[in-house]
Amino acid sequence: MRQRRPHVNWFLIVIVVLLIAVITYVDRFILPTAQTPFLPTLTATRDPESFVTDAQNLFAEGKLLPAIDSYLEAIRVKPDDPSTYIALARVQIFAGKYSEALVNAENSLLLNPNNSMAHGVRAWALTQTGDYAGADTSLQEALRLDPNNGVILAYKAFLYGKMYENNAGPSLDPLPVAITASQDAVTLAPNSLEAHWARAYILQLTANGEQAIQEYLLAIQLNTNISEIHLELGVSYKGLGVIDSALEQYTLANTLNPTDTRPYLYSSRALVSIGEFAKAAQYAESAVTNDPTNPYLRGNWGFMLYKNSDSANALIQLSLAVNGGQTEDGQTIQPQPLTADDARIAQYYYVYAILLARSSRCGEALPITQLLLTSVPNDTDAAYNVTYVQQLCSQLLGTPSATPSATPRVTPTATP
Repeated sequence: MRQRRPHVNWFLIVIVVLLIAVITYVDRFILPTAQTPFLPTLTATRDPESFVTDAQNLFAEGKLLPAIDSYLEAIRVKPDDPSTYIALARVQIFAGKYSEALVNAENSLLLNPNNSMAHGVRAWALTQTGDYAGADTSLQEALRLDPNNGVILAYKAFLYGKMYENNAGPSLDPLPVAITASQDAVTLAPNSLEAHWARAYILQLTANGEQAIQEYLLAIQLNTNISEIHLELGVSYKGLGVIDSALEQYTLANTLNPTDTRPYLYSSRALVSIGEFAKAAQYAESAVTNDPTNPYLRGNWGFMLYKNSDSANALIQLSLAVNGGQTEDGQTIQPQPLTADDARIAQYYYVYAILLARSSRCGEALPITQLLLTSVPNDTDAAYNVTYVQQLCSQLLGTPSATPSATPRVTPTATP
C-alpha cells in the first residue's frame, strides 16, 4: 500500500516568511532608534539660561564674537525672551556690529514695546550709525519709561557728545546736555561700564584729559577686556603726551581685537610724534597688511615713509591713496576722497603733491594743489604747502615766481 503525501499550503508559507522579515526589520532598525516611554531622551534640550551664562562669561573675558554666538544659541532655544535680545544687541555694539545690534534691539521691542532698555540700546546703536534724530527719539521714549536709569543716561551722553563732535543732529546746543547726562549716569549707575565710559568720553571731548583717564580706568576695572576702551584710553594718554602709556593701551587693544587696524594706525601716529619714524612706518605697514585695499591706511603708510625719508616708496603708497590702483595681489584700491572732515586726508594729498613736484612731475602735482584749495580752503597747513608746491613748480618750469620756502611745513596733525 502507498501513503498519501500531505498537501503543501504555499500561501501560508509566504505569509510566515513575510512576518519573519517584518519582525527582523523592526528589531534591527526601528527599535534601536525608538524612545522608551517615560525615560529622558539621549540628547536633552539645553537650558537657554546656560547659554546666557556662557555668553556673560565670554563677554567678561573680552571674547565678544563667541559671546554673540552663545546669545544667538539662547535665542534659538528660547526665542520669546526680550532680555536676551537686549543683551545680544549690547555686545554687538561693543563688537562694532551696529546694524545687527539695531535689528536685535528692535526684535526685543516687538516682544515688549515698553522695555526701556530696548529703547535705550536701540538709541545707542542708532548713535553709532549716525542717525542722531532717530536715536534721540528712542532715548526720549526710554527715559519716559525709566527716567532714573543711569545706563540710558550714559547712552544719552554718547549721543549728545557725538552731536557736538560732528556738529550734527537735532540739538542746537548739545554739549551741556551731554555733560549733565554723563554726570547723572555715573551717579545713578556707579557700577556700569557704559556710565564710566560715557563720562570719560565727554571729559576727553571737553579737553579734560587727566580726568578722562581716571574714568577710563574705572571702566576697565569693571571689564578689563574691552578693546575699544583701551583704544580710547590710549588716545587720552597720547593727548597728554604720555606716549609709552598710549602705546601700551594700543597694544592691549590689538591683543583683544587683532582684526582692528586702528591700534596699528594710532601706534604709528604716536611714534611719529616723538620722531620714531622707522617704527612708525612699520606699524603703518602692519595696518595695511590687515586691510590692503583701504586707501586711508595706504595714505598713512605713505606719510610715515615720507617722514622716514623713503620718498620712492612714499610716492607709491600715496599714489594708491590718492588715485587708487591695485594691490600686490591684484585687489582693487578705490581712491580716498578729499574732504574737509579729516585733516589727515588733506595731508596725504599735499605730501603727494610735494613728492611729485620734487620728482619734476608738476603736471600731476599742480592739479592736486588746485583741488586742495577748493576742497579744504580753511586748512592753513594745506594752503602753506600748496604755495610751496606751486613755487617749486614755477622754478622747475622756468616761469617767474617767488622762491619756494626752504622746506615744506608737514607735521603730524592733532588727531589720534
